[in-house]
Amino acid sequence: MRRFLVFILLYVSLTTGAQTYVWKAADMDGSRTGCKAATADNIEQALGRFQGDTYIAPNGKAFQGNTATAAVARIVLDAQPKLAGVKKVIAHSACEMPNAKYETMLSRWFVDIVMDKVARMSGKTVDVGICNFGGIRIGMPQGDVMLDDILSMFPFRNNLVYLELEGWRLRKIFENMAAGKFQAIGGVKIIVEDRKLTSVYVGGEPLDDTRVYGVATISFLLHGGDGLTLSDGASGLNVYDIYVADAVLEHLACLSARGESVKGNDERCVIIK
Repeated sequence: MRRFLVFILLYVSLTTGAQTYVWKAADMDGSRTGCKAATADNIEQALGRFQGDTYIAPNGKAFQGNTATAAVARIVLDAQPKLAGVKKVIAHSACEMPNAKYETMLSRWFVDIVMDKVARMSGKTVDVGICNFGGIRIGMPQGDVMLDDILSMFPFRNNLVYLELEGWRLRKIFENMAAGKFQAIGGVKIIVEDRKLTSVYVGGEPLDDTRVYGVATISFLLHGGDGLTLSDGASGLNVYDIYVADAVLEHLACLSARGESVKGNDERCVIIK
């Protein structure tokens, strides 16, 4: 289900005029007015219409022009022509893939795309993918996928990166994740027990501390982003002039050209006992 942000004013100080704001995510489920997320072709059905100064919601409820609901509806409807470009349907998803701060079908799908694109750009073998959950801002809807969905999902200008790390450095990275929190990873199978790393497999083989592995990642994680400094001790480091969202859009364009739907990766990378 698509989500939107509800802006809530929590506190207003009468003495200083200071204001505290909080953003809260809420399901856009149409429970009050019947409004749903609109595409470029279903604006009236999804968002309603105005009849004179009266706002007629999709569920048929009428709101006079002096009400807050009508005022907000006017702003939203007036903005739709400018949003038409990002409301274009660019793909189809076979299932909904919610977003979370732990391993999900969506995070694995995302890392798979990064690994594949970096392998093709570098012309080298990519053994491991390391991204971050914070770079995925919303989930994947079931059914039509709009450009807006992908731009909202991956809004940050993070470049794709290829680098090489020795096995012992990868082991240290995964040990730190096991003791704290894991990020979005791919190409590996990791077993954790009591917050300690018990085993790591790369491509089905035990991690070799002496081997050099090809790693696909993003520029945000090179120098401290989310506590990771993947550039430390890295060799063969290349930062590519392509952002995460562009790689995902390219992948979706290829799927659509073949008449295929988006399908998540349900093979777990991290098993915590």
